[in-house]
Amino acid sequence: MRVTLGIAVSLIVAVAGIFAFSHRDTPSLGARQIPVENMNLTSITQTAAGLVTAGELGHILVSSDQGNSWNRAELSEQRHALITRLHFKDERNGLAIGHEGWILKTTDGGLNWQEVAFNPGGEPLLSVNRLPSGIWMAIGAFGQALMSNDDGQSWAEMPPPNGTDWHLNALLPSEDHRTWLIVGEAGTLFRSTDGGENWDTIPEFYNGSLYGGFNLEGDTWVVYGMRGNIFRSEDNGESWASIGGVLPASLFTHRTLNNGDILLGGQGGVLLLSNDQGRSFSFLHKSGRMSLTGIARLASGELLMSSDSGLMPALSVDQLKQPSGA
Repeated sequence: MRVTLGIAVSLIVAVAGIFAFSHRDTPSLGARQIPVENMNLTSITQTAAGLVTAGELGHILVSSDQGNSWNRAELSEQRHALITRLHFKDERNGLAIGHEGWILKTTDGGLNWQEVAFNPGGEPLLSVNRLPSGIWMAIGAFGQALMSNDDGQSWAEMPPPNGTDWHLNALLPSEDHRTWLIVGEAGTLFRSTDGGENWDTIPEFYNGSLYGGFNLEGDTWVVYGMRGNIFRSEDNGESWASIGGVLPASLFTHRTLNNGDILLGGQGGVLLLSNDQGRSFSFLHKSGRMSLTGIARLASGELLMSSDSGLMPALSVDQLKQPSGA
């Protein structure tokens, strides 16, 4: 069995090790004690309920005041397993996935969650999305793939693309949701051009792990991963060109800003910025040893970022450009 380094970084919370898979003896949180500044948080997003973030020990937290204060969401079951990803199909309906095949569903923007799947000792789930057919698809470690045809209420195993057993890290839609990519361990990349019905293997162009990506206009895609590697395709994923690593820091998350600029975030608090549709990236910011796992935009225009060491203070892009990040 391959070493678990690939899984750990795949969870977008790793820092060149197996941190995400190790047991963490974090004490139970008190009724009002929510130390978001030092929790391992793997995802952050905006919903009808406000900001929602999640991570260690199965905690899901909600803020209705732009991140100034946080409350714990209500879960039907508390499993104390790491939540690896939040995904919402709209402002109210979404899923949380995590270790041991854990899946939770919300219909109120993240205030309340119902457990719909849990597999003690099962492999981690790493990404989830809703296909155009209405079927939900979840992917994860060792080629794990699950599907739900009742809007996430029940789940069944499905064959992974090409029978792979590599870790599958992210399920990525095009803007029109017609083309989909799956990126993963060892340069794994699968593509569907029919809304996720069928998958083709893209010939290997990189032998390291890919952790995420996004579609730009039309047939243009960007994927990113280990050691700062970034690749761009202008033919809907048929071929890929290396952009060139700005820093040898693994990249785990991204955010497109209102002006079209693109941020990539990752290991060591690194942030890279592109203002040319992903043709090139430049260094923007670096802070500490944390790995950035998510980027949310506040009403003020500031960015609130989750990391494996907690939430970072909200900052504007102009503030991030300053050497101190102040």
